[in-house]
Amino acid sequence: MTSQRRQMALGAFLYPTGHHAAAWRHPGAQADAGVNFRHYAEIAQAAEAAKFDMLFLADSAGARGEDWGALARFSTHYVAQFEPLTLLSALAAVTERIGLVATASTTYNEPYVLARKFASIDHISGGRAAWNLVTSANEAEAQNFGRDRLLDHDERYRRATEFLAVVQGLWDSWEDDAFIRDKESGVFFDPEKAYRLDHRGEFFGVRGPLNLPRSPQGWPVLVQAGSSDAGKELAAASAEVVFTAQQTLPLAQAFYRDVKARAVAHGRSPDDVKIMPGIFPVVGRTEAEAKAKFDELQNLIHPDVALSILEHRLGIPLRHLPLDGPLPKDIPLTNAAQSRQALLLELAEREGLSILQLGLRVAGARGHWQVVGTPEQIVDVMEERFLNEGADGFNVMPPYLPGGLTDFIELVIPELRRRGLFRTEYEGRTLREHLGLKRPARHHKHHKATEGAAHGDAAPVAA
Repeated sequence: MTSQRRQMALGAFLYPTGHHAAAWRHPGAQADAGVNFRHYAEIAQAAEAAKFDMLFLADSAGARGEDWGALARFSTHYVAQFEPLTLLSALAAVTERIGLVATASTTYNEPYVLARKFASIDHISGGRAAWNLVTSANEAEAQNFGRDRLLDHDERYRRATEFLAVVQGLWDSWEDDAFIRDKESGVFFDPEKAYRLDHRGEFFGVRGPLNLPRSPQGWPVLVQAGSSDAGKELAAASAEVVFTAQQTLPLAQAFYRDVKARAVAHGRSPDDVKIMPGIFPVVGRTEAEAKAKFDELQNLIHPDVALSILEHRLGIPLRHLPLDGPLPKDIPLTNAAQSRQALLLELAEREGLSILQLGLRVAGARGHWQVVGTPEQIVDVMEERFLNEGADGFNVMPPYLPGGLTDFIELVIPELRRRGLFRTEYEGRTLREHLGLKRPARHHKHHKATEGAAHGDAAPVAA
């Protein structure tokens, strides 16, 4: 294999102590990682030295779950960690090239606020920001924002679609050369190159313009993580990176081909959308070492934690059932993360897992693709998906931090490079350049203010 071949993208997906439910209990983990900036800075710098495309931060605006006895044993369900945009702003100051991806929900935010925050991070970082657009699927979040329950699944996606259109319109408030800042003439910006949005829709009314120049990337990169039908449609229409979870090559290929075909149906190129499934790698120099590392983590899982996670993912209570028996039949469709529920039900049926066995599996990789083995074995399966329409790259989910990421950097990345599958140096400075994504042109055409107000398009700002 030569270095001229297409190379995979890699993201470092950073849960505070790692992705395994018991990561915080590992002897090598930083137990207070969620509120330890030095921990994040060192990991970010290590990932940048290894030439990862991006860092990826998940988020929730509420501690998940009602069982506080289980939550007291579980560090990664958003009970003690930084707000991600604040954290990325700080990480932008201690890194230079790596992309910075933060999760922010369209369900409990306002478009103007998020448009301004992400554009600000793109300016601060010199063009490295990305927004992971999600719809909130946690009942506890709804109760933090004056609601008794979640919005219905389809309504959340309608809101997300309109939310994204408003944000993109606000990011297009100014032409790239609108700000003249000519001290001699006294002209700070050209009013003919500024545009109001004048949006009125089902969920939002936003005048604009955004009080920030167009960002270095035009728009921050758009990431989307939903795998339901509504999620795939939103991703195909607008997303540039799709984070997903499939357990087998056929399932990964079906998802990959479906989203790429939908993107083409929306008038886009298949290359405009990068599919990056999560991978949970446990790496050892030998198979026995890798298995021992995995067993060490699994032995740290408290059963209450495993059940709490599984109940949240499936949307039903399970503790009244025999834990060594199968899942009940005809589990109703959840109003939360429907694609993840479907993935877990398929996994349980395919492998004949009991309730507790499935809970322990979910507590490990949280439903993502779990690979335990040597560097060569892990690269073999990554390469298989990458070369056979299963992935354009991977979001690496270290089992614990910092050691799980260190293992991947020191053992797996050299093997990827030996096969010509991953870069040795950055060639660009922005995240779009790393991923091979084009800089978006302004979407909104020039209209008179009256036309803009009538049609919901951007309108020039009146002098």
